[in-house]
Amino acid sequence: MASLFSGALQLTDLDDFIAPSQDCIKPMRVDKRPGSGAAKIHIENDGSYFQVSQDGGTKKLERAKISLDDCLACSGCVTLAETVLITQQSHEELRKVLGANKMAAPDQQRLVVISVSPQSRASLAVRFQLNPTDTARKLTAFFKKIGAHYVFDTTFSRNFSLLESQREFVRRFRAQADSKQALPVLTSACPGWICYAEKTHGNVLLPYISTARSPQQVMGSLVKDFFSQQQHLTPDKIYHVTVMPCYDKKLEASRPDFFSQEHQTRDVDCVITTGEVFKLLEEEGVSLSELEPAPLDSLCSSVSAQEPTSHQGGGSGGYLEHVFRYAAQELFGIHVTEVTYRPLRNKDLQEVTLEREGRVLLHFAAAYGFRNIQNLVQKLKRGRCPYHYVEVMACPSGCLNGGGQLKAPDMPGKELLQQVERLYSMVRTEAPEDAPGVQELYGHWLQGEGSEQASRLLHTSYHAVEKAGSSLSIRW
Repeated sequence: MASLFSGALQLTDLDDFIAPSQDCIKPMRVDKRPGSGAAKIHIENDGSYFQVSQDGGTKKLERAKISLDDCLACSGCVTLAETVLITQQSHEELRKVLGANKMAAPDQQRLVVISVSPQSRASLAVRFQLNPTDTARKLTAFFKKIGAHYVFDTTFSRNFSLLESQREFVRRFRAQADSKQALPVLTSACPGWICYAEKTHGNVLLPYISTARSPQQVMGSLVKDFFSQQQHLTPDKIYHVTVMPCYDKKLEASRPDFFSQEHQTRDVDCVITTGEVFKLLEEEGVSLSELEPAPLDSLCSSVSAQEPTSHQGGGSGGYLEHVFRYAAQELFGIHVTEVTYRPLRNKDLQEVTLEREGRVLLHFAAAYGFRNIQNLVQKLKRGRCPYHYVEVMACPSGCLNGGGQLKAPDMPGKELLQQVERLYSMVRTEAPEDAPGVQELYGHWLQGEGSEQASRLLHTSYHAVEKAGSSLSIRW
């Protein structure tokens, strides 16, 4: 199953990553009654399994099914990758919902909402040789052509994620004496990194991780809470799909923390990668460049989404840069006009400092890829981490290089990434606090900054996973 996920979780000793650690968290039930071990398994030509007992009797067995609810991308699956059924998280599942809508009466249809990440948009823009704005509009046209009702840009939800991250850091910086408000703050937007933290060093790492939801999961709150109210629908009547650069986002959407028991629905029902969007285009026989553009949709009726926007600070969301600028102003009254990065041992490990009169006031870092993450973890375990804040991403080069992005067989990976970065940065940037509609929603939907409603809908929690015994004897 791990082969379906991003490079960050395809782990070997020969690259930037780490090796598998433990058995599947949903192990097979083993019958340990006396004599039960003598049974044999017979596999028919159609792939069905039969247990053959010592007396010759047969019993048909159910095939093991592991959903993303159960998965931690640990590479410890009890079945072969082709027999593991990953449910509810594929472009085929989106097709099923769209097909069911076409057959259903109008009052039985689900409202299909698709939220597109700017990283996926940039990857598709390179493939079809379009600018980001045309790509966004043509994607909107394509999704509506196949049956979607609304298409949103997750840049809007990232505004909330950035603002909550800024405020959380300042609050924790001012409360450093409280052990529950530990520094450094580690970003929480990368599910591959969160998966690793929960599984391997949960008790050590989790107190440091930001509680702010990722842009995908903030979008889930916006669609299933705010937007459903605007549409006068219960959340289960909306089918919410996100387009992401990363297979690990499927794991994130499947977390129990993002499931409504009341309405029996997820905040994000289905995650499809950039590559899966390309498959959809191929299956429909559509070239994105040939489509007529359609107007972008906006979550707020008072805001017109004429063109896509983005944030400063790189292709992984700009968390370091936005938190750094905000903290410098809020904590020390220093206005930072330009953030200067200092590369360390490799391009995926960089530092940023704020100094006054020779004294370091803020010490931030960006650590991408598991080599750098492991070094960071070792520093934390030894109590020698010098940073106040670290932007952590599992993929080398960050989200623009996610495992779900499009590849180009005729182009070196480095050159492709440069083109994606160039197109990603072509759109207009805006500060999250200045984005139209954000302050309006904080006032009317979230009942103010720092409210219980904002905490419930924009933050989450993490859980250490107890290690199971493993015969692999592999150390993280």
